[in-house]
Amino acid sequence: MSERDDPVTIGRRVQQLRVERGLTQKQLAEPAYTAAYISTLEAGRVRPSDDALRHLSGRLDVGFDELATGRPAHLVTDLRLRLTEAHRTLATGEAEAATEQYARLFAEAELLDLTEVCAAALLGLGECALETGELEEGRRFFERAEEAFGDVPLPVRVPALRGRAVSHYLAGELRYSVYLLESTIDELNRGGLHDPDALLLLYASIIGPYMDMGAHARAAQAAEFALALAPQAGDPALVARMHRSVARTLIAEGRVAEADASLAKASELYRQLQLRTELANCHWMRGYVYAQNGQLERAEDELRQALSMLSATRAALYSSQAAVELADVLHRRGKSDEAAALLHDVLSDFSPERGALHSAAAHRLLGIIADDARDTEAAEEHYVRALSLLERAGAAGDLADLCRLLGDLLRRTGRVEAALDAYRTGLGHRTAPGTTTLGPAPAQPPL
Repeated sequence: MSERDDPVTIGRRVQQLRVERGLTQKQLAEPAYTAAYISTLEAGRVRPSDDALRHLSGRLDVGFDELATGRPAHLVTDLRLRLTEAHRTLATGEAEAATEQYARLFAEAELLDLTEVCAAALLGLGECALETGELEEGRRFFERAEEAFGDVPLPVRVPALRGRAVSHYLAGELRYSVYLLESTIDELNRGGLHDPDALLLLYASIIGPYMDMGAHARAAQAAEFALALAPQAGDPALVARMHRSVARTLIAEGRVAEADASLAKASELYRQLQLRTELANCHWMRGYVYAQNGQLERAEDELRQALSMLSATRAALYSSQAAVELADVLHRRGKSDEAAALLHDVLSDFSPERGALHSAAAHRLLGIIADDARDTEAAEEHYVRALSLLERAGAAGDLADLCRLLGDLLRRTGRVEAALDAYRTGLGHRTAPGTTTLGPAPAQPPL
C-alpha cells in the first residue's frame, strides 16, 4: 500500500476542503485542536498524525484515505471490481480482451501508487500470457508481480511464484519449475504458514512436472496432500484444478474409475463457475484417461471437444498440446494420415523454449508413423529430435520408451552398436524411476 502524501500536499488539500465547506480554521480545529495548529498544518509545516487526520476527515466529511492520499474512497473499490471483471473475462476464454483490461487497470493503479492493485493486475497479465503461449512475457509479469508485492506474507506471493514455475514448466524447464515449487512448499510448511489455498495451489501445480520427470512417488504424495487440503480450501476453482491434476496420478496407478470421477467433479465445478478454458482442459484430460484405458472412440470425442473449445478461446499453446494428444488417438484408431497432418500443422507452434514436451511427443509420434510406413530415415530423424528435447527438459518419464523405439529402429537397420547405446540410455532412465537429483522432499503440511 502507498504511504500518505507529503505534509505540503495534505495541507493544501485540507485548506481547499475547509474553504469549500465554509469553515474557519477555529471551527475545523474544535474541540480537539487549535486554530494555530490548523494554520501550521495548512502551511505544510507539520505532518499530521493519524488521530489528527481522523478528526479532520470527520469535520470535513471525507474519508481518511481520501484526505491522506487524495484518492476518493470509491476509487480502490471500483478498481477491485474491475479486477474481478477482468478475471471473469479471462476465465471465459477471452485472453486478449482480458489482457487489455488488466493493462488499463495496471496503468491506472500505477499512477495512483496502488501497490496491491498493481500486483493483482500483473498477475492477471501473466495468466493471460500463459494462456496465449507467450511464456517469457508471462514469466516477466509474474516476476514484476512478486516485486510489487514486496514484503507481504509468503501465502500472498504464492500465485506469482506458482505462475513463474508454470511458465518454466511449459517451456520444458522441469527441474527449475520443481525447484521453485518445492522450495516454496518447504518454506510454507517449515515456517508454519499453513494457508490451505496457497498449499493446494502449489501441490496441484507440482504434480505435472513430477510425472514428466518420472518422479511418480512424489507426484502421488503431492496428490495425497492436495486431496487432504481440498476440504479446507475456500476457492472452488482451485479445488477443480486440484481434481484435474490428481487424475494424472490416478491413471498412472491404474485407478481409471477414480481418475474419471475426479475429472467429473472438476468439470462440474468449472461448468458452475463458467471457466471455459479450464473446462476445455478437463475434456482434454478425460480424453487422455480414456485413451490410456483403450476407449479410443470416447477419447477422440473428448479431445476434439477440448481442441474446439481451446481454439475458440485462442489458447494457442494449450490447443496445440491438445492436438498432439488427439493425433495419438487418431493414429491408434488407424487414421495415421490425419494424425500426421495434424502434427505437422501444430509443430510450428512449438519450440525448445515453448511447449518442449509436447513438441517431443509430436516428433515421437511422427517417428512411429514414419516407422510404420518403412520410412526409416524420417523415423530416425523424428526420434532423435524428440530425444534431444526430452533430455534437455529432463523428462525421464518418456525417455526410456523413446530410447527403446530408437534402439529397435537402429537394430533393424543393422546398426547394432548404436542400438545398444540407445537401449543403455533408456535403461539408465528406467533403473530408478523417481530418484532424480531433486534433493529431499519438502516438509509435509500439518494435516
